[in-house]
Amino acid sequence: MTEHTADFAASAVVLVTTPDDALAAPLVAELSREYDERYGLNDGIPSSVELSRYPAERFAADHGGTFILLLVDGEPVAGGAFMREDDATVEVKRVWTHSAYRRRGLARRVMAELEAEAERRGIQNIVLTTGARQPEAVALYLSLGYEPLFDIDGDWEAVSYLAFRKTL
Repeated sequence: MTEHTADFAASAVVLVTTPDDALAAPLVAELSREYDERYGLNDGIPSSVELSRYPAERFAADHGGTFILLLVDGEPVAGGAFMREDDATVEVKRVWTHSAYRRRGLARRVMAELEAEAERRGIQNIVLTTGARQPEAVALYLSLGYEPLFDIDGDWEAVSYLAFRKTL
């Protein structure tokens, strides 16, 4: 990452909000389109249905979760969330960077913010999954010290959901 991209990511403003916030809608819509384009239909159901699998309250602080957006000039450019698994573990979900702002360190910043919030809450472990057709996400999580819970050299398509874990 160059100094310029690090500066861009560092200049973004963090907004703690909810997945159903209207400000998050453009990012969630783009993520939905991307899921459907990369993965198509699963048993006749669009892959984007995954985004509605968990109710918004799972990402609220009073349920042990958090949902953040990164804003540049008031516009959402990236976001991510976690939800509580148990007293010691959260699961990161919905990490996303708007397509016009990729390769500028924003996903790395989202992950740093989520990890910092988890640490403030005394969380010891973070788990997450990504899809087999998201090699850029796999590369990010590996670079951030996440341990793959699958054979990194194996057939990712056969695994489908690629699980990772990190101890804070």
